[in-house]
Amino acid sequence: MSLLLHTSRYFYFVILHCIYWSVVSLLNVTQSSYQAEENHNITLEWSFTTKPHTPSDSLYILCEMFTDDLKASKVLYHLHEGVESPESQDEQFSGRVQCDKDVLREGRIRLHVSRLRTEDSGLYLCEVNTDYGANFGKCRLSVSGE
Repeated sequence: MSLLLHTSRYFYFVILHCIYWSVVSLLNVTQSSYQAEENHNITLEWSFTTKPHTPSDSLYILCEMFTDDLKASKVLYHLHEGVESPESQDEQFSGRVQCDKDVLREGRIRLHVSRLRTEDSGLYLCEVNTDYGANFGKCRLSVSGE
């Protein structure tokens, strides 16, 4: 009986995995790696598939920075149903991240990060949910001291 239960759970997992990956595709990243100096500014960019005239209230975007040891994540940008959620933003990025909302309708995310700090170095993961499904992309940022 336990072998049958184990086999059916595995089958269920495989089916869910296949359904998930049939909906999810990678978010295209303009660059996979960025390098910058402390106190400079940078623009991180991703592109995703969207339908023409998609209302902005159907967009969900979450962009996070993970430390090199992957033990902690910090939200740098969060958009829920087309509305920015500044309360979700980690204080490390407070007042330093601006999203170019004009290009969201074109299927592009452009985040301007100002006054870079060495602690901004890490892996950046951006997730987008649209009418086409969930998409994600990642890039790495290395900030060197002046």
